[in-house]
Amino acid sequence: MRYFAFACDYDGTIATAGKVPKSTIAAIGRLGASGRKAILVTGREMNDLSQTFPELGIFDRIIAENGAVLYRPESSETKLLAAEAPAGFVEALRARGVDPLFAGRSIVATHEPHDAAVLEVIREMGLDLQVIYNKGAVMILPSGVNKATGLLAALAELELSEHNAVGVGDAENDHSLLAACECGVAVANAIPVLRERADLTTEGSASEGVEELIEKLLRDDLSEVEARLARHHIPLGQTRADEEIAFKPYGENVLIAGPSASGKSTTVMAIFERLIEKRYQVCLIDPEGDYDHAGGAVALGSSTRAPESAEVFHVLDDPKSSVCVNLVGLPLAERPPFFAALLPKLQELRARTGRPHWLIIDEAHHLLPASWKPAPITIPQELTSMILTTVHAEQIAPAAAKPVDTVIAVGPSPKETFDQFQKISGCTEAPRVDFELQAGEVAAWSPKQGRAPVAVRVQPPSGEMRRHKRKYAEGKLPEELSFYFKGPHGKLNLRAQNLMMFIQLAEGVDDETWIYHLREGAYSRWMRDVIKDKDLAREVAQMEANTRLGAQETRAKIIEAISRRYTAPE
Repeated sequence: MRYFAFACDYDGTIATAGKVPKSTIAAIGRLGASGRKAILVTGREMNDLSQTFPELGIFDRIIAENGAVLYRPESSETKLLAAEAPAGFVEALRARGVDPLFAGRSIVATHEPHDAAVLEVIREMGLDLQVIYNKGAVMILPSGVNKATGLLAALAELELSEHNAVGVGDAENDHSLLAACECGVAVANAIPVLRERADLTTEGSASEGVEELIEKLLRDDLSEVEARLARHHIPLGQTRADEEIAFKPYGENVLIAGPSASGKSTTVMAIFERLIEKRYQVCLIDPEGDYDHAGGAVALGSSTRAPESAEVFHVLDDPKSSVCVNLVGLPLAERPPFFAALLPKLQELRARTGRPHWLIIDEAHHLLPASWKPAPITIPQELTSMILTTVHAEQIAPAAAKPVDTVIAVGPSPKETFDQFQKISGCTEAPRVDFELQAGEVAAWSPKQGRAPVAVRVQPPSGEMRRHKRKYAEGKLPEELSFYFKGPHGKLNLRAQNLMMFIQLAEGVDDETWIYHLREGAYSRWMRDVIKDKDLAREVAQMEANTRLGAQETRAKIIEAISRRYTAPE
């Protein structure tokens, strides 16, 4: 199941003229019986809402005052999520003749055309407030408070992610609600701009549209909407024809395979970073400690300490947290059993919450070997949204290979990788690879989609870029790749094995030596061919070509250019 939370507006959505039909109440009850959580997100105040709608108990959480108040129906507890209305603000509005005027715990509301007076008072009093519209209603709240912030607070209490939520509304103040959810839905009577931006618009208006949406959720978990959710797709890179290759965020399985040191971890980190950027929860199983640098995830385990299953799930209890499970502290033979015990529990968590959204399993041939067979009684749902990486594609379990949708081959022989996958997966198509991979490219093949293999240039992850910078800034290049200050007569042999040493030597060599290499274009050539920094090389080449600049000026400018890129704080 993908959608575990259903968030809906009140007026104009489940309610018409303030009343909710019994059939809609019954539909929300069926939704709860399916294991999903229902959240009401409204601009109304709680006192007003409880008098108008006594059936509040059908919801697991209520967000009132347009995101400022959270209410728990089961315990009748209320939590203020925003600052209270500023002292004197309501009185100042009344003095301006603003009427009608309503004041909640945080929200202050009126109707158009009093918004002009509201803005004047906010400006005169110097308040940090925002004005939100709702079909003629004018709501004033602390800046940054909206239906989305309220929904996220409710989801956090329920240990659910916005990526497992559907939101439905009808008015201007529902934009943030729909945008925050994985799937945003507008009822047919919604304002035109909301319908345009929604992922789905119901055929029915108000409560009829909500009942229609609930039935679709219960029938097939909104599978028909998947094609419209491209805003959540996870980009891999671009083909040589500039076509973007991306993964759906739910339900896809990916195999990344190729020889050692061919770029598998770089590709994994590129995908991992994009998942984290989009706030998907990831559990990365790292048998050999290759991903200690994985930013955005809590690292568990080390070379001296084995991870514990309980601490993995303690991290995953927070929908905003991802985890990297380092198994190096376990003896080699104990790693597969540890993973075999962890996987059913991860699947159980997914069955209950939809999280973690993605599982990344490194060294899959070791953790999911050919002999591995999932036990249906312990695996409550099929393996989906997984990334498997391996050196030996032919050695992973057929049960893990068959669900794979896309194979990414890295290294010089993608055809060999595809052939290995074909044998273990039962795929009948024999892929043709009529291209050679260039530096930075992988070969992607999606046989289930009928897509032939294609070369894809993967944008390096920022972590890789940081390691690249450290390598050239502080590392030790081999002798043949180092820069040598020799001077016009070859009397010197000063070796710069990295950029920091280059700066130190540049500051100390005599002007004649510096100018000699400058006029030869040696600095930019080294930075282009060895350091692989075309932008830096281009900037340095411009200084080399400017004969009006002397040794002191060019030395200072080139050192500054290097420092700006490689030693300045990130």
